[in-house]
Amino acid sequence: MTHMHRRDFLRSAGTVAGGTAAAAATGSAAAQEGGGGAQPDYGGWFSDVSNFSSTTDYRGQDEVTVEVGVEGNGDYWAFGPPAIHVDAGTTVVWEWTGEGNAHNVVAETDDYSSGSAVAEAGTTFEHTFEEAGISKYYCDPHLSVGMKGAVVVGDDYPSMEAGASTPVNPEHMGVPFQPHYVGIATFLAISSTIAFTFYLLKYGESSHTKGGSN
Repeated sequence: MTHMHRRDFLRSAGTVAGGTAAAAATGSAAAQEGGGGAQPDYGGWFSDVSNFSSTTDYRGQDEVTVEVGVEGNGDYWAFGPPAIHVDAGTTVVWEWTGEGNAHNVVAETDDYSSGSAVAEAGTTFEHTFEEAGISKYYCDPHLSVGMKGAVVVGDDYPSMEAGASTPVNPEHMGVPFQPHYVGIATFLAISSTIAFTFYLLKYGESSHTKGGSN
């Protein structure tokens, strides 16, 4: 029977754990990145938004539509899609679905607003984005439950460093599940490695070996 010495095991375990973590970080960044280019840095804006998983790339279009009142955050309290990337000069049209009671659209910086919250399906509000950057907005009646969105404009916007990922709220597991399963697998793999390493260091390499010396 072939036995692996503890020092060899530790080197192998470190390599496996490091590789798994690196792969997870790469996968997470790829999942969040919307159509190529650097991943926008939303600064935690979407940490409590259940239907956010990536930035939808609408560059090349003069006008795009975002639905107001799609399923998310415990009811129809979400924008769909919540994060979009457009060219400067693009007009974004928000269209109400009629679900989730009354909604409105309010810029975080107060640059634009649809006014009082309304519930009627087919209601629209539009705004043309001229300046590059990230414009964050929300629904005032449902801000506390995470009804928020963002428009990334042009190519000059705050971006995250390679390998970084947007913080994930555990409540978002399964909505959808894909953006989170890599992180769960990584956590389990690293935890198992640490537990196994501790066992070897404490009890030796086999049931017939005492201590931990080679």
